[in-house]
Amino acid sequence: MTRECSLLLPRVCAALADPRQPGSDDTCLEKLLDWFRNLTEFDPTVKLVQDNPCLTEFITSVLALPEPSPSILSFTLRLAGILAASENRFQCLQEKLLVRLFGRDGPLNSAVWEDASVRSGWVEGVHSMMHHQPALHFLCNGGGIDVIFTLQGDPSLFVASAASQLLVDMLTLSLESETTKPLSTKDCDWPACAQMIIKHIEDSLQSSSASRIEQSLKLLTSLFGSCRATWTEVLWLGVAKQIESFLTEETGQAQHMLANLLLNMARSPVFCDTEGSFWALVTSALERLTPVQVGPLAVGILRLYKCPQDVRIQALTVLLQPMDCILRAASQPLEYAGLLDESVSDPITVESLLSSKSSCASLLCQTLAHLEKLLSLVRLPVDLPYTSLLRSLLTILQFCNGFLSPASPLGSTISRILINCFRVQRSALDVLAALSEKKGCDTLIGSLFDVLLAYLESPNTSPTVLKKAFQATSKWLVRLQQLSCSNSQRQQTEKILEDVFLVLQKRLCSPCWEVRDSSLEFLTALIKCLRDQDEFRQSLLSSEVPRLTENLLEDPESYVRASAVTAVGHLAFITYFAPESPVVGNQYNKEKTVEKLQEILSTDPEGFPRRAVISIFTKWLRQGCTGQLEDREQFVSRVIQTVENDLDWEVRLRGLDLVEVFRSQTICRLGLPRCPYDPVSSAVSSSIHQNESLQIFCRAKLFGFLFRSLCDCDKPVGQRACDILLGLRSNFYPVGTLKDSQGTGDSPAGHGLAWLQRTLRQGSLAQNFPTDGGNGVDFQDPESMMLVLGTVDLEELHDELNKSSDHVEKSPQSLLQDILATAGTIEENEADCY
Repeated sequence: MTRECSLLLPRVCAALADPRQPGSDDTCLEKLLDWFRNLTEFDPTVKLVQDNPCLTEFITSVLALPEPSPSILSFTLRLAGILAASENRFQCLQEKLLVRLFGRDGPLNSAVWEDASVRSGWVEGVHSMMHHQPALHFLCNGGGIDVIFTLQGDPSLFVASAASQLLVDMLTLSLESETTKPLSTKDCDWPACAQMIIKHIEDSLQSSSASRIEQSLKLLTSLFGSCRATWTEVLWLGVAKQIESFLTEETGQAQHMLANLLLNMARSPVFCDTEGSFWALVTSALERLTPVQVGPLAVGILRLYKCPQDVRIQALTVLLQPMDCILRAASQPLEYAGLLDESVSDPITVESLLSSKSSCASLLCQTLAHLEKLLSLVRLPVDLPYTSLLRSLLTILQFCNGFLSPASPLGSTISRILINCFRVQRSALDVLAALSEKKGCDTLIGSLFDVLLAYLESPNTSPTVLKKAFQATSKWLVRLQQLSCSNSQRQQTEKILEDVFLVLQKRLCSPCWEVRDSSLEFLTALIKCLRDQDEFRQSLLSSEVPRLTENLLEDPESYVRASAVTAVGHLAFITYFAPESPVVGNQYNKEKTVEKLQEILSTDPEGFPRRAVISIFTKWLRQGCTGQLEDREQFVSRVIQTVENDLDWEVRLRGLDLVEVFRSQTICRLGLPRCPYDPVSSAVSSSIHQNESLQIFCRAKLFGFLFRSLCDCDKPVGQRACDILLGLRSNFYPVGTLKDSQGTGDSPAGHGLAWLQRTLRQGSLAQNFPTDGGNGVDFQDPESMMLVLGTVDLEELHDELNKSSDHVEKSPQSLLQDILATAGTIEENEADCY
């Protein structure tokens, strides 16, 4: 603790303990507790308490108040817990204060205990000190553990959850600090505190109270999720039969909590390697839990790499049962093979849920979400029946848009429920997109695109569903290109692409801006993936899509204009920048497009289109699409002059990205050293190319933009500019060759250095980078720039820019001053406001 803080702390404690003072802001109290945590974390001694007696005086003063403020009492309880986290400070505080705070005579029996913040403070204070045996014994012997048992059922969910986690940590501390030999199921082997907690768990599980059973199941779920010690298996043996009984009882009141409990256990090496009883219980749960309850357990088991194969197959069967039911409901008799040969549980249960309007969509969405999670895994530990799964997905999508008339009564019911159900449509399309990367679905390509095109064409498809349909279509079109090897497949691909672009033409003219925006995003995604494919390029260029896309640069909606800019920028790779572009009037159209994008960068009133333009220009530059070096120089110069005056900081930041690409390309083309740790070869190369590259950078007005950006009021811009300048300096001044900054004051270029350094030190206070009456640095003079790069302390600027903007206000001293200012015990001009 600094001297300044130690002088302020007694006044802060006095102000907080004074009931006449206005209550301090809760945020300030939280920050104060964080400060004490930092002070005590690496210092277990009593020095903090001894050097600052005001802390114990503060706690005593609060305890002496007849009606303390709930927030101050909660703060006091938490502070005492932090101080007592080390055994030395615990012993120092125990006799005087801890009994009065956390014992029976403390806030437990006062009216203020009714306030949830006080109960929360009590639990958190106890939790903070629970790092050593004396604290554990203090709580168990003083009756505090009974309070925690009661707080498990607190009306405040936050307090109840904290109390449950506290019991988990107490049990773990007791067993890990107080046992010296392997434990058995005999009570005498277990420490006293652990016995109390375990007896409470067992009694609660055997009680007739649903809330008590639920509390203990939550506690066990948390325990098995966080602790991997071998004693957890011994603990489990004592409660296994009772938990197994919950699966068989008719009421099923606790069944909804068993999936998470069993899944946490299955992830533990203590249980996943065992055979017999535990996995038998998991199998029983897969059979007996309802389809809604069992889903998370099934998908969790399928993601495990250590699991008996028969359990894994059973979990897969449970997960796929709703999809199998959909497939069977679509046609009677069944035209295709179903997903499952046999069911784990009664299929009537799934059928009844799918036949109910209240549960059908929820069950399907849950199942589809689990399947998407499985498909996202790099390596699946189980084989999925991809073809049947895809057929089931297509059936669901056809049910949802009314394009399928099932013959079975069940199918007719499901179809009526799902018609225009956007939730199910979105979920099914997500899984459909994920399946594009899996093998075995190629035989259904034709049917798949029939369904997707139906969604893209239908006026009933909502904008959000259409966006998902576009995403799925783009992924499957990429898959289609990978399969096009024979003539018949190529013809199929050409026909599908033709149909897709016909639909896209209509969607680009939609009156709904979200549809136009999604259509442009879809086009961009296709170009990114397929621009090298002949069939794709020909289909695209023979359609009206390029013309319609350029028209949308004038769209009244800024989001659409931004997406149109991105799409036009990617279209240019096909229309203008391809080695053999098929577009007539290529050069004229290219210049016209560049001029249009520059106009948007200069004049568009919204930031999104301008950001899109600068991103596209950077992409063009990076991929070498802006011609020879002279053309690039002029192009970059024009863009910089536009961007540096833009009011949107993201546009300026992206302009710096363009500058970095230009810098890197110029350095590479001219052969300047890229490694700053080779002074000899660097000096030789620099003598040849240094002047030329500096002239290019100066003509392009790079340095003026970079140094002005250092003073930008938006910090990310300044940080990026500083990084680029450091990179430039390393190109021209390899490590160890930097010039001494002394002795430059008499040179013409050095005359402005003092002004520049003053300006940079002022940072954002520099107000539009003043020119100092014409005596500033000439940013277009290579000699001046060489001198500036070698003289200005860019490392110091870099460190300054990377400090958080509130580093002063975050200091403990500032925090203490704020609290005093709030209490009115400090002069107004001393207050640190932020």
